[in-house]
Parts: sequence; C-alpha cells; structure tokens
Amino acid sequence: MLLGLHTYSFHLHGMGQNWGGHELSWPRVMDIFKLMDWAVDNSVDGLHITAVDCESTDEAQLIKIKDAAKDHGLFLEYNFSLDEEFDPRLTHTLEQGIKIAHTLGTDIGKVSLDLRRPRPLCASRHHPDIMKQLNHIAGLTRKILPLLEDTGVKLAFENHTESFASEILWLINEVKHPSVGACVDTVNSVMVLEDPMTAIETLAPRSFTNHFCDHRMERDQFGGRFTGVACGDGDIDLQKTLEIFKNKSNMNRINIEVEWDAGDDGPEAARKKEYDAVVKSIKYCRNVLNI
Repeated sequence: MLLGLHTYSFHLHGMGQNWGGHELSWPRVMDIFKLMDWAVDNSVDGLHITAVDCESTDEAQLIKIKDAAKDHGLFLEYNFSLDEEFDPRLTHTLEQGIKIAHTLGTDIGKVSLDLRRPRPLCASRHHPDIMKQLNHIAGLTRKILPLLEDTGVKLAFENHTESFASEILWLINEVKHPSVGACVDTVNSVMVLEDPMTAIETLAPRSFTNHFCDHRMERDQFGGRFTGVACGDGDIDLQKTLEIFKNKSNMNRINIEVEWDAGDDGPEAARKKEYDAVVKSIKYCRNVLNI
C-alpha cells in the first residue's frame, strides 16, 4: 500500500484548513510546493489536499500543482465540503469539486456532507431531519453521475464529524453507482457517539480512500477529552484497522491525518509538536505497520 498524508496534519503550519483561527493570527510557514519537497524527503507517496492548499482553484494554478506532483512522483487526492461550518474556503458544489479534482489529475474527490444534526445525538441516527438532508444530497449526486463517468473521478462521501457510518452507507446504496463510495475516517464517528471500529468495519468495504487518524481519550476531573495524537499513541486500534482495510476493501493507500491541538502553546512550540507527531506517525506506519 502507498502512504499518503492529509495536509491537515500540518494545519498549524498553514496547510489543510482553519489554521491559527483561520484569520491568520499565525503567519503561514508552508505551502503546497514546500510540502511536496518535504513529502519526498520523508518517504511519503502522496497528499490529500484542499482548496486552502491550492490557494487558488484557477485552472492555471491547479495545473501547476498537478505538474509539480507528477514531477515529485506523488499521488494527489482532493478534499472538499458541501457546507463547511468553520472554514468556508473548502465549500464547493459537487460539480465544482469533481472538476477541480479532475484538473488536478486525481482519481478521488472526497466530500464532507456537513449535515446539521438535531439533538440529542444518541437518538439521531437516521433522524427524519437527517434523512431529508441525505435525500437532497442523493439527488444532487445523481445529477453529476455523467461528470464522474466522463472524468473518471470517484466520489467518496466521508463519515465526517456529523455522520453515522450507516447514514453514509444508506447514501451510497441510494445512489447505486460504482463511482460513488466512502472515505472512512478512523476517529470522526466519536463525534456522534459511535464506536470507531463499528464505523471502520461498516464503511471499509465501500471505501475508496481513508483518513488514518489516531486520538487518545484523556480522563480528568471534569470527564474526558478526546484529542489528536501521533499514529500509534492513541486509542484507535490502527493495526486492526489496517487489517480490515487490507482484507475487506480495495483501498491501496493509507492517508495519515494528525489532528494536533495547539492548546496553550505559542506558534513555535505548537508547530514543533505537530511536526514531531507527523514524523512519528510516518515512522509508525512504515516501521510498525509495515506500510
């Protein structure tokens, strides 16, 4: 399998999305071309990128990124959202996202549904409000099926932080097209109080791509905090996850995603910890998981 990196892993460096509060309270210290150089130097095979990384989605800029990735021998996957709540720079229509992915020369367009969930969460799986939203998205997807066929891009619905795995599966089954599948994120299901391993096992057989992420549950006097860590340092069974991917899916790429929280650290200290967590994740995937 190939080893990729979700650019959000360096969000404190200016990649992915929503860095430094999105208003650039911290200066950006990395761009997509510097990251490509870094990826080659650190044995990464590809990048899972967003519009923020591209800086512009003009055709000339996208082709420049496509050519640079080819020169570096890197695969690309494109990540976008239908209605991103915290960073609207990621928001595209399905048509826009697929066309951008095609121009970048990638075979994957990963999309977050950005559902708006009712509460309580524990009672909201396939809630009527959710099904109304999913039916609308299914209709939008059917309209762009000819575009998927023409471009060869596969559309991957992510179990983002507001989606149960069974809802993503329902949407895929509703559309019923070989170019429509899932992106399985290994931690997001916790945000809707779903067991991560249940989500992984449910979606892996229908997934085109993944976000290979680890989090750790830390207990304190107020309850607990589920926070991003380097791969192998958390509470997600990544060894079992990899076995599921190998045995029950056709995926041939692992996309590391490190979600490092700056906490009370300033820019220099926070970026150093984020950087170290990314390097540690790569070493874990290469040397422990043998990817």
